[in-house]
Amino acid sequence: MQELEQLREQLKSAQEQSLRAIAEMDNLRKRTAHEVSNAHKYAVESFAASLVPVLDSLELSLKVDNPSVESLKEGADATLRLLHAAFEKNHLVAIEPVGQRFDPNRHQAISMVPGSSVSPAVSANHVVTVLQKGYLIHDRVLRPALVTVAQA
Repeated sequence: MQELEQLREQLKSAQEQSLRAIAEMDNLRKRTAHEVSNAHKYAVESFAASLVPVLDSLELSLKVDNPSVESLKEGADATLRLLHAAFEKNHLVAIEPVGQRFDPNRHQAISMVPGSSVSPAVSANHVVTVLQKGYLIHDRVLRPALVTVAQA
């Protein structure tokens, strides 16, 4: 009889431990889902914060009464520097493929020209000109570079 009581107590204890473990797992799952949701929600926060000075610069330049061409150019240059700094801070870099071997993962060929018709001559399957810059964010292609490629 006493042995049966001990077994019942052990069973009750095991059931309580099981329920606690299930509750802990459920709480962990909910907390993880919440953290993932926040990560998605605020993923661009750093990038957006680095673009605010660019916006400030553009708005400030539009408030100037009767700006000269030179002051507009200086303002555009300053704004471009701010934008480049924001890109650099967020690991967004331009793809600079001139002279490199054509890589379909990073480049999109728009046209081909004979390699011998370019000065200096370029080897076949190498990028001759860039029509539109491409960009990487970390190691992932954000936009491929639009290029002209040398043919044999």
